[in-house]
Amino acid sequence: MGIILTVTSGKGGVGKSTTTANVATGLAQEGKRVVAVDFDIGLRNLDMILGLENRIVYDVVNVMEGDCNLSQALISDKKTPGLYFLPASQTKDKNILEKEKVRKLFEDLKSQFDFVIIDSPAGIESGFEYAIFLADMALVISTPDVSAVRDADRVIGIMDAKSEKAINGGEIEKFLIVNRVKPGMVDRGDMLSIEDVLQILAIKLIGVVPDDEKVISSTNTGQPVVHDMTSKSGEAYRRIAKRILGEEVDFLDLSEKGGFLAKIKGLFK
Repeated sequence: MGIILTVTSGKGGVGKSTTTANVATGLAQEGKRVVAVDFDIGLRNLDMILGLENRIVYDVVNVMEGDCNLSQALISDKKTPGLYFLPASQTKDKNILEKEKVRKLFEDLKSQFDFVIIDSPAGIESGFEYAIFLADMALVISTPDVSAVRDADRVIGIMDAKSEKAINGGEIEKFLIVNRVKPGMVDRGDMLSIEDVLQILAIKLIGVVPDDEKVISSTNTGQPVVHDMTSKSGEAYRRIAKRILGEEVDFLDLSEKGGFLAKIKGLFK
């Protein structure tokens, strides 16, 4: 059986869908069979980041409502063998979701894939709760600013209280990705440091992704930046995928002088 990995955040606009696309692609590049599921019912955009918007015929709600079978709705990625995509509905509301139908969908996906990566909706309404309910792992995405970190902390609390693992006395394995980091601003004290974010959220750091203009261009062209071997953010996502698979990989040195990496390494001593 595969692993359900939910990508979540406390607020929109922190790079959750971008992370989903790049981590899913990175895991498929490592030889895993992966499906990226857009669970932001009514507001999908993962299809555009993956460059698959023109291939959508059926969506996740069609599958749960029995309008089609799962294989009809799954879309294979054009560039990455082993990567598939299941789109969200653009026309339905989150209120259409039912717990048992969601459970059956994800159990079916777990039986076919090594990783089921869910792009959860922003906020903490019902769509978010369905996205985290059955998760085995979670990637919590935050930018290094106070409002994003505060909202991420709230999301962690909800996962620890309302997931199926929590109800059964367990806990979702949670990891932090700090996104859009600008080392110069961190050094000047104009942006929260990685240490500050970790101290507040108290979960394990699995990735630091630099602010990178190439992410914007990759989104506009429908080619996840993880494909770009010259991009620091692409390399950061490739290393995150390796860490998810249990590999010990150094964090990317984002500074010109080499001090930023030393600071991150120091957090784990």
